[in-house]
Amino acid sequence: MATTNKAQRVAFAGLSVIAVLATAACGGGDKATSGESTAALNWDQKGPITFVQGKDNNNLVQPLLNEWNKEHPNEKVTFVQLSASADEQRQKMVDNANTKGASNYDVLYLDIVWTAEFAAKQWVHELPKDMFPTDGMLQPAVDGATYFDKLYAYPTSSDGAMLYFRKDLLEKAGIKEAPKTWSDMKAACTKVKALPEGKGLDCYGGQFQKYEGLTCNITEIVNSSGAEFLDKDGKPQVNSEAALKGVQWLQDSFKDGTIPKAATTWMEEPSRQAFQDGKLVFLRQWPYIYSLMQAKDGSSKVADKFGIAPLPGLEGPGVSTLGGHNLAISKTAKNLGTARDFIKWYGEEAQQKTAAQKATLAPTRESLYADADLVKQLPYLPVLKESIATAKARPKVVAYNDATQAIQDASANVIAGKDPKSNFEGLQTKLTELTK
Repeated sequence: MATTNKAQRVAFAGLSVIAVLATAACGGGDKATSGESTAALNWDQKGPITFVQGKDNNNLVQPLLNEWNKEHPNEKVTFVQLSASADEQRQKMVDNANTKGASNYDVLYLDIVWTAEFAAKQWVHELPKDMFPTDGMLQPAVDGATYFDKLYAYPTSSDGAMLYFRKDLLEKAGIKEAPKTWSDMKAACTKVKALPEGKGLDCYGGQFQKYEGLTCNITEIVNSSGAEFLDKDGKPQVNSEAALKGVQWLQDSFKDGTIPKAATTWMEEPSRQAFQDGKLVFLRQWPYIYSLMQAKDGSSKVADKFGIAPLPGLEGPGVSTLGGHNLAISKTAKNLGTARDFIKWYGEEAQQKTAAQKATLAPTRESLYADADLVKQLPYLPVLKESIATAKARPKVVAYNDATQAIQDASANVIAGKDPKSNFEGLQTKLTELTK
């Protein structure tokens, strides 16, 4: 999800993408590839720094910083907390870059989809790979922090979408496992809705309001139809025959009621609430909602009644959009040695485990997905690992805001009943220009 807090990790968060649509994408101009001489930087300079991210709804950050500050009294890290809005967070970081560090931002908590822009515009430092080892990290998370084969951020949290389903109702309908294809999912819904307990339930929900969550959902649908949103060279393929099959499935699902019309207003929280209130059989969502759905205080009608599985696709298991956040060093930062050491510390296994326990942030450290204590607390981790391992990111383009707006416009038109082929041919033209 593809953002910093639970509701944002869509954006994606967080999240998520987030969320690798391309292992490489074409940026713009010499500026994108010129880079810098990292050897000339003073990586020995140490002293106080700031850590900048969006609203910390889980009270995760300050306790972690207190641990660091206790051990590093001369290298204190001050938390600069921005708003909960991903757009506002990005704008504050852009303003800091454009004013040559007027806000004194040092370490930035970057949404995975901002990496290309911040790298190409040289707002963040390239991170030397010998100083920032990524051994033992999930490869898609590392790819999401990379631009033109150079590391510009350190992977600290990832994210992948999963299918939440009413396990109790599927079992009553004689269905023993979660669906692997969209047609299987529709067939399961028909059986469940024939049950007395299934009367009035809607089949499938996602995030289809016109915002970043819609970008995450449509890229998943295209990639899950056997198509590629972008090919390996970063070129758009959204008007291919396979891609249009997925887009047509989305339109048909709204027309025949598989997806309720109300879903056009759903972001993360409204869709979560619909499933949690027992109104949906299936839901595409990020892992952050697990603890909320398992709440035993009466707020959830589906506690102990749901299961989690990989997303379904056209002819087999689907593909999640990659989400997550990474730590980057602002070009205006002065104490690079402290920034480097802090980022590496923040990305260590111990800190990532705490983040998973307190804020259900998906680790980038592969070992944590086999941690017995963590899996006991978060039993969806094996499914999440599979989701992230096969996930694809949104386009790695400098003008990402323009790209995601074009994606949302075309997708919203299709949901509204307009011709999929003409809309996605138009999207192909727009993305081709943006990815040149």
